[in-house]
Amino acid sequence: MAATKAPAARPLSPHLQIYKWTLPMTMSIVHRVTGVGNYFGTLLLAWWLIAAASPSSYAKFEWFAGSIIGRIILFGYTWSVIHHMLGGIRHLIWDTGRGFGAAEREWLAAATLIGSIAITVLLWIFGLLVMGGPL
Repeated sequence: MAATKAPAARPLSPHLQIYKWTLPMTMSIVHRVTGVGNYFGTLLLAWWLIAAASPSSYAKFEWFAGSIIGRIILFGYTWSVIHHMLGGIRHLIWDTGRGFGAAEREWLAAATLIGSIAITVLLWIFGLLVMGGPL
């Protein structure tokens, strides 16, 4: 009978314990999460469009959208859309072959996060002022 050799010592696959968690890693995950969130947020958009066909249905949607839970969900959906858009612009920059340096990746990730929050807040302030609603 032939002798079997012991398996060669192979390197282990890298795992999360050896990686330093970075902002670009987080933004990559958040970009995927906002994509899923946008999918479900589109159901709100469909509800709004369908409800516009009848005054009683629209009143129900308007009640939901005006409630504190509704506003939080709509604010989150607004942020999700804007964050996903800015993340897409970040990926578009990478598609041109730019922004791959360590400092550039960190800067683009921070700009995506800060920009999405700032644009969302400004958009909501502007929208509430134009619509005459309470801030």
